[in-house]
Amino acid sequence: MKKLFGLAIVLVLAAGTANAATILGSKHDLSGKGWGTTELCRFCHVAHNGSTGFIAPLWNHQITAAVYTTYTSPTMNATVGQPGDYSKACLSCHDGTVAIDSYGGRVGTNFMTGGALTGTNLSNDHPVGITYDAALATADGGLFNPTTTQSGLGGTISATMLFANKMECASCHDVHDPALGSFLRKTNASSALCLTCHNK
Repeated sequence: MKKLFGLAIVLVLAAGTANAATILGSKHDLSGKGWGTTELCRFCHVAHNGSTGFIAPLWNHQITAAVYTTYTSPTMNATVGQPGDYSKACLSCHDGTVAIDSYGGRVGTNFMTGGALTGTNLSNDHPVGITYDAALATADGGLFNPTTTQSGLGGTISATMLFANKMECASCHDVHDPALGSFLRKTNASSALCLTCHNK
């Protein structure tokens, strides 16, 4: 039993190290900014006493409390809600309402600027906080059924890209992997990422 437990710990640490290795040197590597720590992961995660009630594991960053202007379109069949936790984890820096260096109870002073700043008006961004299920795919006619369509990421769209059937920032972006540019989860060459869900 001890050997099995030890192997499980090694696998978890190896997975964490693999993620850290991809962040190192990326735009999400804040360890050299002089913002209170040189630890790579501490801006978002902490080993002990992370936020409770927030979906991201061992969350250490101040969570945004913003209310967003959401995407609307007269041709959209989905109802857009406020972003969920998997989007708020990103927006806690990218909406500009919380300082990037506000982590672990620390009040930061460095806010997102430039092209990475989304602000709280998400009306011109891909909708997040929508329920994407078979019913929406049928009603829309231009979306694949997420419960049966493979994502190219090892399972169906529902299983690998949605969060309780919700489309969130993390549906398309992987905060830990900058390899494809813009931290995409899969390439968008020839619109491949878009065409995972959109039947065009």
